[in-house]
Amino acid sequence: MKLRLRRPICPIACVLILALLCAVFTNLCAAQEHALAPEKRTQIEAAVARFMATTHVPGLSVAVVENSEMEWASGFGFADLENNVPVSEHTLFRLASISKSLTATAAMELVERGKLDLDAPVQKYCPAFPEKSAPITTRQVMGHLAGLRHYKSESQDDPEIGNTRHFDNPIQAGLDFFKNDPLLSPPGKQFHYSTQGYTLVGCVIEGASATRYTDFMQGTLLHPAGMDHTQVDDRFAIIPYRTRFYQKTKSGTVQNADFLDSSYKIPGGGWLSSAEDMASFELAILNDKLVKPAARDLMWTPLKPSDGSKDNYGLGWGVSDEKGIKLFGHNGGQQGTSTAFLIAPSQHAGAVVLTNMEGSGASDLALEIIKILMSAPNTP
Repeated sequence: MKLRLRRPICPIACVLILALLCAVFTNLCAAQEHALAPEKRTQIEAAVARFMATTHVPGLSVAVVENSEMEWASGFGFADLENNVPVSEHTLFRLASISKSLTATAAMELVERGKLDLDAPVQKYCPAFPEKSAPITTRQVMGHLAGLRHYKSESQDDPEIGNTRHFDNPIQAGLDFFKNDPLLSPPGKQFHYSTQGYTLVGCVIEGASATRYTDFMQGTLLHPAGMDHTQVDDRFAIIPYRTRFYQKTKSGTVQNADFLDSSYKIPGGGWLSSAEDMASFELAILNDKLVKPAARDLMWTPLKPSDGSKDNYGLGWGVSDEKGIKLFGHNGGQQGTSTAFLIAPSQHAGAVVLTNMEGSGASDLALEIIKILMSAPNTP
């Protein structure tokens, strides 16, 4: 039998085939087009290595947004030390106080729809919260100017810090922890950071939307933002990709974290998410998929306490400055987690750092990564 040798494919045919492949595999081609520059990735990986060596954090996940695209995400270390389960960009960590930025953004969507007046007394939407010595508004609560307290202590023995009860009615249960306590200062006067206050924001969202807080978040924020794996940290549920949670003793030994059931503080510190999902949140904010620029800028504008003190907090978002470039985001910490995310809108960039050990200082690494992203143009 005589074999026939095939003619080599011409360059034009190669181009046509490549174009066809790109048409079919658009996500792959887009990923290649918007890849993080190799030198930046090298710098970020080196920063992660230094961070892990210094903090001894078991595992962390990082995501990078640049050019209004998620250009890179990866996991490092272990999500479960006992079973040698590695961290990936899909691993779910406790967000802790980053939850406040999600809740605030959802509230602003109600403001845009005309269903929530930020300056009306909170009882208009949450009658379960008793009136105080002076009217309290949702704007003040979201900006930590309402005079509401935070936790009573920092001790694990505090029934709020180390809560072990699970609540099927989380908003009402959360309100019951603090609703009858006196205010720390007159509303509007001073900044008093309050995770408890965000339970009140959750109650306001329920009243203004006539929907359960978690259902509203799912349909109005998480699904539109493409945060398909973000969910409540339910200790009874089987949740794929959820990390284990760790802490470090004074002698430096890594051990399992103290127990926490966060069902009483979901709006202010009870969500789970991945670096990949949080990058999707950053993109949704940058690309105006959740709220319009006016509402976004309102969240990013620090409030002004009447006592004249400086305030670097807007509505559920922290505000900072790095060499003249405005940064917006939040950090979080609780049992078994330290988290941070930052957005530099003028640079169309963002960074996410999620770790599975409390007190590890994720905000320091997030700032270092955002500085790397802003250091030079992306030229892969």
